[in-house]
Amino acid sequence: MTELVSWFKQNSTFVIAQGLVLATAIGGLIVYYVNMEARVSIMESRGASYTVERLGRIDERLTVLEQQTSKNAASIERIVDKLTK
Repeated sequence: MTELVSWFKQNSTFVIAQGLVLATAIGGLIVYYVNMEARVSIMESRGASYTVERLGRIDERLTVLEQQTSKNAASIERIVDKLTK
């Protein structure tokens, strides 16, 4: 027992530093999990309708971009046809 007390006295700074590192790591994990729970809660409160609406807006933008791409491709084909004749 005296050896253990002696070892602790010699290494007390190291043991305390390890304790602080461990406490900080545990605190960081708690903060991470609280943030994740908050995100999940927000998504649950917004519900599926918000997600569907958001995806609908993205789909509309993609449709417009596809139409513009098709128009540009047709214009390029016409120009190439005229230049190659």
